[in-house]
Amino acid sequence: MTGQAIDVVGIGNAIVDVLSQADDAFLEAQGLPKGAMTLIDAARAEELYSAMGAGVEMSGGSAANTMAGLASLGGQGAFIGKVRNDQLGGIFRHDIRTNGLIFDTPAATDGLPTARCLIFVTPDAQRTMNTFLGASVALGPEDLDAELIARAKITYLEGYLWDAPAAKAAFVQAAKIAHEAGRRVALSLSDPFCVERHRESFLDLVEAHVDILFANEVEICSLYKAADFDDALQHVRGHCEVAVLTRSEHGAVICSGEEIHVVDAEAVARVVDTTGAGDLYAAGFLFGYTRGKNLHDCGRIGAIAAAEVISHFGARPEVALAALVDKHLGHT
Repeated sequence: MTGQAIDVVGIGNAIVDVLSQADDAFLEAQGLPKGAMTLIDAARAEELYSAMGAGVEMSGGSAANTMAGLASLGGQGAFIGKVRNDQLGGIFRHDIRTNGLIFDTPAATDGLPTARCLIFVTPDAQRTMNTFLGASVALGPEDLDAELIARAKITYLEGYLWDAPAAKAAFVQAAKIAHEAGRRVALSLSDPFCVERHRESFLDLVEAHVDILFANEVEICSLYKAADFDDALQHVRGHCEVAVLTRSEHGAVICSGEEIHVVDAEAVARVVDTTGAGDLYAAGFLFGYTRGKNLHDCGRIGAIAAAEVISHFGARPEVALAALVDKHLGHT
């Protein structure tokens, strides 16, 4: 693979998702905050797995989903993340490579098992995630492939991984490698609870190392302790080169300096499962960005990708996104 052009390398949690349908009563009985991502330990993971209904297993993780979306659009992606040399680790490695992505991070031979996320999807399409991070928290600077990062146009960092000290060091080092090679660095804030835990260090990371920031309305307001979205927008404009702020059915606002674009959400006949919506929006945006598209068109491609993934169960596209974008926009 040496020398091959790479659009985006994602760095994040290597997780196998287990999705199951549930109702509000189940969430209440289990004490699960609806619509949020909760970090759990191995014992709680086993308890919830035993309580959940029939599940569907598929490789996941926020940045990995974004990379899968990028590949479906026709982009060349790579992923850096830690799995264990166990059954779920094998499933993750097989799945991500099947998507045409580069994934060469060595598996851990001891320590915690491969990460898994138990996702409960309610009839209103909200997803409640319970994540056992397992082996993924062991990712550190020693797992980075500097040559791979230097070749990628964009290094995309998953905010969920910011919990672990070693991962923090890996993020900063990856950003330095990318910038020294004249490349761009993108970050997804991932989750409002994640922002609450790490607000100050996230602010430092954004200001010092991030060129493209992805956040939804709740996350960006939390980051700046803003009274409302417009207030948050004014704060972020001076802190990074490009801010991509998604607002669910209200579309997205994309800003870069004095340039501001309001991009409508793509129409969806029926919202089935919102898992992966933000991940796929990022995939579409980054694909357009690496193709030299203007910010509005990047946002349109992101909206099309997000609309596809929320129209079915699961966080990865079921149809070739490249064909879908071509149908909607007439070009890619």
